[in-house]
Amino acid sequence: MKKHPIQHASGSFSRRDFLRASGITALTVGGMTVLTACGPAAQSSDASASSTTTASASSDTSSSDSLKLGDGKTLRVGMEAAYAPYNWQESSASDTTIPIENVDGAYADGYDVQVAKKIADALGMEPVAVKMEFGSLVDSLVNGQIDIICAGMSVTDERAQSADFSDSYIDDEVIMVVKQDSPYANATKLSDFSGASVLGQKDTFYDDLIDQIPNVNHLTPVATVPLVVDGLMNGTCDAITFSSLSLPRLLKDYPTLKKVDLADGEGFTDASNPDNAAIAKGKDAVLAKINEVIDGISADERQSMWDDCMDRQPA
Repeated sequence: MKKHPIQHASGSFSRRDFLRASGITALTVGGMTVLTACGPAAQSSDASASSTTTASASSDTSSSDSLKLGDGKTLRVGMEAAYAPYNWQESSASDTTIPIENVDGAYADGYDVQVAKKIADALGMEPVAVKMEFGSLVDSLVNGQIDIICAGMSVTDERAQSADFSDSYIDDEVIMVVKQDSPYANATKLSDFSGASVLGQKDTFYDDLIDQIPNVNHLTPVATVPLVVDGLMNGTCDAITFSSLSLPRLLKDYPTLKKVDLADGEGFTDASNPDNAAIAKGKDAVLAKINEVIDGISADERQSMWDDCMDRQPA
């Protein structure tokens, strides 16, 4: 958020009048203006040193405040805790979990959690998850209920009006999934799904992209990914939109499903689905620090973190 310059009211009492009324004289020495006055003696060297120390401490405090989120101690991380392997809920603590602040005895794990832990460490804070519906995350950030979003969320023009987003810390892609015996199993282009009932997750790209399918029966989106998968398994829909990175685990848990192989140029206009962190606007120094953390996670480490989350996510 840009700061507006302070506007001073005009009046007859000028700066020169103030100096004269205060008994202060402006003396120019070597191009530098020095203020002198009739009054108490100049500060001693000890007092001057004390003043310098105070100014330095004030500068350090200001620098520290510029890297502060929330209370500066506890980093409240907004997420669903229901979107494995990005984030999910556990009943016991481990080296990979953080407590869920608003659910007694619950913990959050997942790829988003691992990144949030790295960010919290860089900011000198302790991370806790705050569990809520995906569609409530941005409003909760703006209202100060959470300090950061790490929830498999991608930056959009609309979201960027309310929050500042980091660089991507993993890049996913939206795909379509059907049952192996589905009449749409051999589809090669979006138009092959004309008339099909397609389901996605509420308030996400997975739902938004469905409207690119010609004559689609766009079903009312559901709140979580497990509910999306349930819709396909119980026959509520013909196809679902899904995460490419999460596909291997999905097919392991549901071997009767398959990815639809759309031909090049016949799929969604832009199926890319980056994972960005979000913070309140006006925290440029914090955002820069977060991007520094993300940039420090190598491609190999990101893949290793993702694979580990895929291996331990709940069925």
